[in-house]
Amino acid sequence: MTSSAFTSASDVGINDITALVLAGGRGARMGGVDKGLQPFRGQPLVQHALVRLAHQDGGPLHGVLVNANRNHELYLAQAKACFGAGKAQVFADRVQDFSGPLAGFEAGLALCSSPLLLTVPCDSPLFPLDLARRLLDALIAAKADVAVAQALEPGPDGHPVLRSQPVFCLMKASLHESLSAFLASGGRKIDAWTAQHRVVHVPFNTADDDPRAFANANTLDELRSLENTRS
Repeated sequence: MTSSAFTSASDVGINDITALVLAGGRGARMGGVDKGLQPFRGQPLVQHALVRLAHQDGGPLHGVLVNANRNHELYLAQAKACFGAGKAQVFADRVQDFSGPLAGFEAGLALCSSPLLLTVPCDSPLFPLDLARRLLDALIAAKADVAVAQALEPGPDGHPVLRSQPVFCLMKASLHESLSAFLASGGRKIDAWTAQHRVVHVPFNTADDDPRAFANANTLDELRSLENTRS
């Protein structure tokens, strides 16, 4: 477990956070399409993520990285439109064979030029505008290395339970070496890697929180269903 920590809000702020949008998957359950470029309410999914990141409470963020393994030019144009040419970068996994979100985390950490990296997937277009602030506040308060969002989901009995949303997390950029070693050892699960560090879980379950904020679209049917949900 790592021990270094930010000890107060004066040590780090929202503008010390680089955002990472994960758009490097195969989109297998969508028929192999590039998921981040699928339309949602008239715009590509990735644009919704980028706009929400550009308008985070207390912003602006330090910049944005987009993890994509195809269509780099299209993703870069979207990122530049939201953040500006000097604050946007698109990159592919450094670990080959579509190794999952952690491969995107690893490449993002290698490129991150700020103390903290905030990760979000491209297929959850309704995530909170206060995501960065609440994760940062919790990270500082807990003197943690990683802050992971939690949201309500239906449990086995149908009643809602809080569950981790591991692709929505704020982490120290200094964790790059740890993640590289984890991937080299064959590790692929986010929770297994974050468990090696000091983690704080941050619930998004107040009356003001959108219950669909962390909903994601793995299939085209799920995308259309989410599109018809009021936000």
